[in-house]
Amino acid sequence: MTLPVRALRWSAVLATAAVLGSGSNAYADGPEGNTTVPSADQPSGSTDGKGGLKASVSHIRITYVSGGNGGGKRGNLGTVDSNWKPPACWYEPAFTPAGLKKFVDSDGGGDVGIHESWFGKELWTDHYRDGKPADNFDAHKPVNSSAEGYKNYNLGQSGYFWRGVAPNAADPNSWDCGRIMFWVDAGNLPNDPNSPTPKTLAEYAYDKIKVPVTEIKVKPEAKSTVNLPTWIWLDKGRFKEVKVRAELPNTGLWAETTAKPVALHLTPGTDDAETSPSSDNCTINDDGSIGTPYTKGNADKTPPCGIRYLRATNGQPYRLKASITWQITWQGTGGAKGNLPDGTFETTQDMNVQEIQSINR
Repeated sequence: MTLPVRALRWSAVLATAAVLGSGSNAYADGPEGNTTVPSADQPSGSTDGKGGLKASVSHIRITYVSGGNGGGKRGNLGTVDSNWKPPACWYEPAFTPAGLKKFVDSDGGGDVGIHESWFGKELWTDHYRDGKPADNFDAHKPVNSSAEGYKNYNLGQSGYFWRGVAPNAADPNSWDCGRIMFWVDAGNLPNDPNSPTPKTLAEYAYDKIKVPVTEIKVKPEAKSTVNLPTWIWLDKGRFKEVKVRAELPNTGLWAETTAKPVALHLTPGTDDAETSPSSDNCTINDDGSIGTPYTKGNADKTPPCGIRYLRATNGQPYRLKASITWQITWQGTGGAKGNLPDGTFETTQDMNVQEIQSINR
């Protein structure tokens, strides 16, 4: 008896969907399944290097054009727009006809789509060699659509088999790319809402930006004093533009995403404080520095970047937050360009504030 090709089990693990003769297995996971996928920027090819085809492995190549390899600690940007996320899924070339034949002949198994895996040579030969139709995995639709089969892996034709990729298959939006691997003629992009664009690559690159950790310098260092300014600054050349290039091979698509530091935002950790400037934002100078270093004799002067605490701490330090705002722009294939939400990188440090003790005679 032949069981159905696909059946869903809504659980946190990969679910067995079918068993076809000769031990061929098709698997499908539910929207909350497969939460331990590898990151998409690992060294990649069509497979995970172990004979399996992984929908979490992308061909996108990331290059740090400038500002990404400096010394010191670095981290990923957050975004000021809580609703913005990098793309959840897209399609990209996976195999040439000869490459797919070689993969199938080696008994390779794995993800034929983001949420569907085929293990067993017969599943692959039925559809990609022998022309038998197979279902797409359209989880958002009442009925799965049907994909026409191929004859002999399209050998002799010029083009690529494209497949969905999702860095995180647990993201509900990754279900938008429900097609199993499909053919696109050379020089063309898929006619699909989730076909990659320069903006797709720009957003992907945004998620790979590494910026210097915000390590501010403070004077006085040990304890600030009520009503006297605390000077805050960052060294020259510390913060420069970071440019990341993303390219998708065999498509002609590329994008460069640039993060430009524009301001240091200070949050004193208490309402009993005044910031300088009053906007709470210290501008970044042309040389990449912020503020002015403290020098002897300036203890009572107002700094270009600093805080004046109005009340002493009482056993618990104030938590001073310092965050750099990065302006994000991009350009790409065919003159495409645009803006993305500003990015931020924040650090927090303790601030103890003391009262000046004096004796009246």
